[in-house]
Amino acid sequence: MDNAEVPSVPSTPATPGTPGAPLFGGFKGGRGVHGRKSLLRSCKCFSVEEWAMEEGRLPPVFCSLPPPPVSLARKVGAEFIGTLILIFAGTATAIVNQKTQGSETLIGLAASSGLAVMIVILATGHISGAHLNPSITIAFAALKHFPWKHVPVYVGAQVLASLCAAFALKGIFHPVMGGGVTVPSGGYGQAFALEFITSFILMFVVTAVATDTRAVGELAGIAVGATVMLNIFIAGETTGASMNPVRTLGPAIAVNNYKAIWIYLTAPILGALCGAGTYSAVKLPEEDGDSNEKTSAARSFRRADVPTNSSNLSKDPQNLLTWALGNMNNLELQRERDSQRDLSSPTEKDGDPRLG
Repeated sequence: MDNAEVPSVPSTPATPGTPGAPLFGGFKGGRGVHGRKSLLRSCKCFSVEEWAMEEGRLPPVFCSLPPPPVSLARKVGAEFIGTLILIFAGTATAIVNQKTQGSETLIGLAASSGLAVMIVILATGHISGAHLNPSITIAFAALKHFPWKHVPVYVGAQVLASLCAAFALKGIFHPVMGGGVTVPSGGYGQAFALEFITSFILMFVVTAVATDTRAVGELAGIAVGATVMLNIFIAGETTGASMNPVRTLGPAIAVNNYKAIWIYLTAPILGALCGAGTYSAVKLPEEDGDSNEKTSAARSFRRADVPTNSSNLSKDPQNLLTWALGNMNNLELQRERDSQRDLSSPTEKDGDPRLG
């Protein structure tokens, strides 16, 4: 098989330990893997020569592909930078809109925040999970997708980033800074309801794309960014569509304006908790009944038919490894179907040559 014919390796849509966003990268073998003419089998290396090719079929293989470990310091650093970019972009657009008598319009405000969320998720999601929001961090911890012991560090980084962005904008645009603070234009009850609902919608989508391997995967940044834009269209004129306690806290401290700040500190957290819990309640059950295996982004594959030119695969271990990894999704589905068939019809087991 030529290298051009080898299927690409699918990426893993979620990473353990940083479940706030997907991992945008496929498996990469170590330098010594191809040099030793070996394949991964249950995270151990066996030479190709030791593998028996039974009737043109591969032996059963079960392989987990864990993400590379990331230190907490790197995660917190990425979270700080990502939150800084988000708060700076969203607040700066609001300030410019006020300074230019509304030239940015609501569409411009929504596009600015949505694009900021999208690019930050794509840039830092594989490092920190790109929470960018204490509400998301707390909601993930409540659902056991994020360790509680890391919550104070993450929230501290987010608050510090918000303060840095707000005071930087104050120095740049002073004295025109009022437009960067989110305050309700209507009643407090209306503002609380809108912040709760928009945060619910946001967290429902975030939970789907960040914790469910069957969701949009690599399009997570686009999905979450589009959700932010939608929510700004819904609540932007009434509450500023904060959806994020630190989006309000930093600018409020910078200009000493704390009007109805309790709404922006409580409603997003409550809405996020309800949104995450709702998706967890309605999502499809795990295909193999083993949620631990799914949440760890483990991949498994079983015996599969080797193409007609299998001699090229056996001669070139790099092609064989790439081919096997490229077919692991189809093999996983086939393994599940065979398992269900064996349970319902035990007599078919002896007649199936793939089960040896």
